[in-house]
Amino acid sequence: MLKTNPLCSTLSSMGLLFFATLTSSTAIASEKLCAIYPHLKDSYWLSVNYGMVLAAQRLNVELRVLEAGGYPNVTKQQQQLQQCRQWGAQAILLGTVDSHAFYDDLQRWSGEVPVFATVNQLVLDEHQRPQLKGSVGVDWYWMGYQAGRYLATKHPAGSGVVQAALLLGPSNRGGTKPVEQGFNAAVQDSDVKVMVHLSADNDKELQRNLVQQVIETQTVDYIVGSAVAIEAAISELRSSGKSQQIGLVSTYLSHGVYRGLLRHKVEFAPTDQMVKQGRLSVEQAVQFLRSAPYKQTLSPDIQPLTPDTLEVSTIEDSLSPSAYRPTFHVKAVESQP
Repeated sequence: MLKTNPLCSTLSSMGLLFFATLTSSTAIASEKLCAIYPHLKDSYWLSVNYGMVLAAQRLNVELRVLEAGGYPNVTKQQQQLQQCRQWGAQAILLGTVDSHAFYDDLQRWSGEVPVFATVNQLVLDEHQRPQLKGSVGVDWYWMGYQAGRYLATKHPAGSGVVQAALLLGPSNRGGTKPVEQGFNAAVQDSDVKVMVHLSADNDKELQRNLVQQVIETQTVDYIVGSAVAIEAAISELRSSGKSQQIGLVSTYLSHGVYRGLLRHKVEFAPTDQMVKQGRLSVEQAVQFLRSAPYKQTLSPDIQPLTPDTLEVSTIEDSLSPSAYRPTFHVKAVESQP
């Protein structure tokens, strides 16, 4: 994920002034944006999609959305970059499946179309870097750190050892590695000990299998995992009668994790405000295309959530409405000068 300072999240006052001109009812807007996601298997990227759709409708731009079907699918994302070019995209919002996937060949797939990294960090060599015009996201090291700090505060050194299983998602893809590094750093001097670390793509059945493996073969006090893993763990712990024995900590927020927080089935989850990230990604690209001042790096604050700290505004900036379904095409409305 993006190596950015989580505190530099707002547009400058000058940028806001120029941004106001973007929403003018008299403006003729026909920009074409193409967004590419790693997948839409969980509500994280669904919420990013919702934010993008809101911004595209408000700014009156055309938005096309493609999804790769999972983090292993680098080849499919290469093809989708070409599809965006062929469609006539004026900017590509890329949620890459691998931060180094296009390190030395981005232009081979995207041509001269400007690219904006969304959510996931995009690492490029010096020849490809000029094509990257902006990025929106947080450093997922701090997502893992927040989860670890919650447990370290609850179980400081000398309080009694507790054992945790980590089910963070796909190995070395997405934010798994920085999340693990942040978590380990946070619990280093505490009584939280990692007993097992299992990896799989963020697929519901794959993560359910890992949860079952932990429950059946390990003695742990906590499962710390991706939202997909934690959603699976809620039901698996209930059916196995272990809901009171094993605590659940998620490394990011989803609709299922939010319901778990509301019902005190999940103890903690950080949110990087996915809806807001989707909005910011579209706004950033549109400002670039309309030659308005914009910040090249935007990063919402990471908000820690427990059952007692679920503020409405934070949830609205994080999760799409429960009835929302993926939107793959937003058309611009023709307007008169």
